[in-house]
Parts: sequence; C-alpha cells; structure tokens
Amino acid sequence: MVNLQDLCSGLPLDPMPPNRGRDPSMPHAPVRTPNLTPEEERLALRNALRYFPPTHHNNLAFEFVQELRQYGHIYMYRFCPLIHMRAYPIDQYPCRTPQAASIMLMIMNNLDPSVAQFPQELVTYGGNGQVFSNWAQFRLAMYYLSKMTEEQTLVMYSGHPAGLFPSLPSSPRAIITNGMVIPNYSSREQYEKMFALGVSMYGQMTAGSYCYIGPQGIVHGTMLTVLNAGRRYLGSDDLRGRVLVTSGLGGMSGAQAKAAVISGCIGVIAEVDETPLRKRHEQGWIMEVTSDMEHCIQRIRAAKKSKSPLSLGYHGNVVDLWERLVTEYEKTGEILVDLGSDQTSLHNPFSGGYYPVQLSFQQANQLMATDPARFKTMVHESLRRQVAAINKLSEAGMFFWDYGNAFLLEAMRAGAEVQKEGGGATEFRYPSYVQHIMGDIFSLGFGPFRWVCTSGDPRDLALTDDIAAGVLEEISANVTERVQQQYHDNIRWIREAGKHNMVVGSQARILYSDQNGRVCIALAINNAVADGRVSAPVVISRDHHDVSGTDSPFRETSNVYDGSAFCADMAVQNFVGDAFRGATWVSLHNGGGVGWGEVINGGFGLLLDGSEEAAKRASLMLNWDVSNGVARRCWSGNSNAYETIQRTMKEQTQLRVTMPNPVQDEHVLDRALDQALQG
Repeated sequence: MVNLQDLCSGLPLDPMPPNRGRDPSMPHAPVRTPNLTPEEERLALRNALRYFPPTHHNNLAFEFVQELRQYGHIYMYRFCPLIHMRAYPIDQYPCRTPQAASIMLMIMNNLDPSVAQFPQELVTYGGNGQVFSNWAQFRLAMYYLSKMTEEQTLVMYSGHPAGLFPSLPSSPRAIITNGMVIPNYSSREQYEKMFALGVSMYGQMTAGSYCYIGPQGIVHGTMLTVLNAGRRYLGSDDLRGRVLVTSGLGGMSGAQAKAAVISGCIGVIAEVDETPLRKRHEQGWIMEVTSDMEHCIQRIRAAKKSKSPLSLGYHGNVVDLWERLVTEYEKTGEILVDLGSDQTSLHNPFSGGYYPVQLSFQQANQLMATDPARFKTMVHESLRRQVAAINKLSEAGMFFWDYGNAFLLEAMRAGAEVQKEGGGATEFRYPSYVQHIMGDIFSLGFGPFRWVCTSGDPRDLALTDDIAAGVLEEISANVTERVQQQYHDNIRWIREAGKHNMVVGSQARILYSDQNGRVCIALAINNAVADGRVSAPVVISRDHHDVSGTDSPFRETSNVYDGSAFCADMAVQNFVGDAFRGATWVSLHNGGGVGWGEVINGGFGLLLDGSEEAAKRASLMLNWDVSNGVARRCWSGNSNAYETIQRTMKEQTQLRVTMPNPVQDEHVLDRALDQALQG
C-alpha cells in the first residue's frame, strides 16, 4: 500500500509497479468498441506512451495494446495506486495551499469505491462519466496539485493535466474542460474514437469536475421531483400508498429508492446488474430486493394496502416489469402504478447504459462488444416495447415523465410512439421533469447547492446542517408563498437529513436553495469556520444540473420556448463568470445527463476557509451563478423568472438586467405576416 506522500510524488517509474490488471473483485466498465483503424490504433498507443520516458516504452507498449484491444481503451491499470481511495481530511494532503488540497480531496472522493461506479476505469457514475482518462493523468494531476502555489493554475484538457501555469492569487487554482470538440465533429461515433485515442473525455457533470458526492447528490432533487409530481398529477403531496415505478440503481439513479421512501411512497426500481443492486441494499438505500416477479407484484399490492413507505429493488429488466403491470391491469382492471419514470443511462445506450429485454445481463455485455450493430437493433426493439407498455398504462391513468436521461429522445430515434402532435423541437408525448416539475423551481432561482466538510468529521456536517436550516427558517418569513413552499420543503429535508443515513464517501450535504439562501448559507458556514465551530474549511459547490449551469434542450432548458433551447451561451458565460468572480476551480463539459453532443454544462468548487476574502468571493460568485440563469429564463418568457429577477434587482442595486416586453396582442403578428404575404 502507498501513502498520500507517495501518491503525490509523480509517476512511479523506478521501479514501476507490477501490472496487476483488473481487480476481479470490483465492478468494471463494459468493453468499448471504438472501431479504430490500424493507423488509429498506432496513434492511440503513441499518445499513451508519451506520458513515459522512452526507456519504458518497450515494457509498456505491449500491455497498452492488450488493454486497447481487450477493453477498447488504455486505462493503464499498472499505475492504479494501491491505496485506500477516499476523501482524507484536508490537512493530510502534502500541499502548499489548502485550495489545492481541497481539489485533491474531491478527486479522491470521486474515485472512492464506495462512491464510484467503475473505480478502476476512473468512472464515477453514468456508465462513462470519467474523472480522468487513464491512471497516469490521475498521478500527474495529484503531483501538480501537491506542488502548486497560490500563483499557479492547473489546466486540465479532458483529463490530461497540461501543467501548472502562472496566474493571480484571485484566479481559480484549476480550470477544467472536458469534451470541448468542434461542433461538427461532436458525434457519438467520433467520441468513441477520440476517447480511445486519449484526446477527449466524457466528464458527465460532477464526475469530470470533481464535485460528485455520491447518490445523495440527486436524492434531494429526486425527492422534490416526486413530491411536486404528486402535487401536480395526483393533487396531493401525501403519497402514502402511491406507487412509483422506474429503473436504475447506479451512481445517480440509486437515489430513487431513498427519495421514494423519504417522500412517503412505494418505490419499485428495476435493475439488471446485481452489483449496484446489492451495493445499494448493503448501504441501506434500498429496503428489499427480489428477483421474483410474482413476489414483486405481491409486495406492491401489500404496500398499497398498508400505505407503508417501501423501496423495492427488482433484479430484472424494467421492460418485463412494465409489461407485467399491463397484464395485471388487463386481467384485474387495477392500475398498480401511479407515477412512472426511467433512469437508465440512455445518454450511453449502446455501451452499457441500456440493457435490452431480449438478453440477459451477461449476454448483453458480450453482444455489445462482439456485434454492436445487432445490439443496437435489439436496444431499439426493447425501447419500443417499453414505450408501448408505458403508453397503455398512461392511457389508463398513470402519469409518466422523462427524467432527463434521454429516454424519450432515444425512444423517438428507435421509432417508439412518443411524438407529441403539434409539439415543438423539445416536446414529446410525455413531459420532461424540467418542463412540468423542476423548470419553474429553477426559474425561482432554486437549485442543487451542496457543501463538503473537509475535516471528514460527521460533527461538522451536523453543525452545518443546523446552520443551513436556521438560515432558511430566518429568511423564509419574508418571501412569496410560492418561494415559501420551496423553503418549507428544504427545511424539512435538512432537518431530517441526518437520520436518513445518506452520506456515502465525503461528509457532504445537498439542498435546493435560491440565490439569497445560497449566499446566506455560505457566509454563515464561512463564519463558523472562522470562529472554530466548524473545525476545517468547507467546499461549496452545486450540481451542474441547475438554474444557470447547463444548456440542455431535452432537460435543463427544455422549458425554454423562444428558440434558444439549443444555444449554449448561458453555460459558457456561467463558467467564465464563476472563474473571475472567485471560484477555486471551474469546469466546462460537452455532454452530461442527456449525452455527448446534446449538452453544454459547467460547475465550480469554492473553498470557504473562514477568511474575509472567501466571504467576498462566495457572495460575488454565488449571486452571479444564479442570476445569470434566471435572467436568461426571464428573457425567454418565463413569468416566475421575470418576477424573481425583478425582486433581485431591487435587492442588488448594481444588477441591471434587460427585461423582455412580451407581445400582448397576437393579432399584431397576424396582421404583419398577412401584409408581408400580400406584398
């Protein structure tokens, strides 16, 4: 085993560590199929070897070729460190600046086996959400961070540490870009080649920005989605006895089980891979597991009758579950499901993100590597069957929404019946959860704010929970009723967060807050660090899935209807604006959630060390980080955003936003267009 000092000493070359290959006790990423030409294989090998002196090329070349041909990528397993990979307390990292140490802590948390989906392939979540492309990059990044001063910035190109560059103390300590490909070449097929060549990387959202906090990171958002779905579709936020059926128990989708129970409903989540299913059960995130369909149906009926909250993991294919629910309805006239969604990784449908119902898990993994074209055909057939079952139940009274995982987008591409008659470019037969549920919340400025206690001490987390709840209770007295409801949901969440055993990896917490709440919480936590109530600095961050951080026409900006849903100015401006307003690190990604080429998104990390400078940075940056997106949503015509930015301008005298003047008389347009036709 190596220690942190050894880990940060650069590439171990004299001697090199033995090549242990893949650890069979760990879950591993599916085999990739980049379909490289012989010349491209040669280029991939050349690119991998350039991390090492020529004296080592002969020893490494053959094993790298073997990895490329066997797994579709050169991960450099030899250099995967033998260390207990986790978020160590910040003062244990061998660094010159705590800002660098905070980045190292967050990187190691993303690769913690209790957190990461495929740790040895450096995948945090989503099937292909990479932290780095290979282990040489990880070791070099840790080395640079250990040497960094407060007048240097680490530049990261799609997992590759380009180096330390001179900068100002006020500059970010790391600038991260992932997948920034020229638009005309940003196709799924081109990505597979670029990743195999080691020149680009899919960072998902918080994987490649080092800000993932385990499935807790999406539990709260999922809980809010389910609660607000109940309010919208069922007319009540009392969800006892109501059934939610969905799929996926991986890094992000694993949150669904916990969120269902916290919401009070019965969550039935299908998962084809036994490893994450057992992992979530062992972590206490899912209450019961079954692979027996009969038992599954019986448990649904029993839980509905008793109105007992339940999270039931069904080890099997969700298509089988949907079709069985149709059969039960046709036989008995009873709809056993009230709410439905899907969280398979359909941003990555042909490389392990979606498993077709016609094949077992093992058969699918084999076929996607040996016959990708046939596998793709079977995925499309499975999606058509899944949608057909969902449509029947929906017609009978179930409410279904797309959870922003490209389910409806890929179903449409598969030829399933998901089109909306007369719908726009981002509209389908079923709404996305942003269009019907979370979009209005974003437009109020609410989004997934989070923090990490770098001490690793649960007592610090408990204290910051109390601080955050107290802040929200204080400021919730003077807000509109609509905003007050959101505060109420979040106060309830944070007051109960500790008892739900949600920490996996770092001592972290998430809650949805608006601009004022985020700033006030950050300043209050910074004060607690300053006076010693919190024993070490705290990193604040957010999910990229937020008010301003992501331009995604089929998810975060799917409720933008002025024609700009496919424009990415907001996310890019956010990345740049966060950088010069005080973020400790910033990131900008192609892809995330819906998939490569479908999204531009960004994030940040900011270290609260108790200083006045940290308070100034937090206030300036967080205000921008929310106002940017609210202003854009206001300009697109969203009434919630219009009211929110108006209030914000009254509170902040230096903020001046261009406000829209909506067309009040549609006949003006009709007359102008008719006159133009008449010449």
